[in-house]
Amino acid sequence: MTRDFEQFPDDDNGNLLWQMQEDGDDLDEVHEIEFSMYFKTQALAEKCALHLLLEEQKVSMYLDEEIEPNEWVITVFVNLLPEYTDIVDLEEWFNKIATEFNGEYDGWGCTTYVFDDAFDEDDFTEEELGELK
Repeated sequence: MTRDFEQFPDDDNGNLLWQMQEDGDDLDEVHEIEFSMYFKTQALAEKCALHLLLEEQKVSMYLDEEIEPNEWVITVFVNLLPEYTDIVDLEEWFNKIATEFNGEYDGWGCTTYVFDDAFDEDDFTEEELGELK
């Protein structure tokens, strides 16, 4: 398949979406996209999380103890078709919000699901087939 640079521009977002397409992910299906922001204090993260909740966003917040110094992470979960312009628009919005609350926008990602439509019973043991039925 030849890459359509209007649909998948040559930048980080376009490259990630193109990779998802190449890996067999169905970009015509709604995905739960995760956008992340980092904050130096719990108070700043809580203020931002409250603002996002009032904007009717689904959020989670936790202390990332794996980095030094520890930072508070907010993840915003948005269900949408993974289209380039929508993702860029949301990134700009989340970046503005993170900055407003003295945080830093960190990027997006999502879980991809690639299904093989072919079901071959020879690939499973009798026990596994019994569990599938």
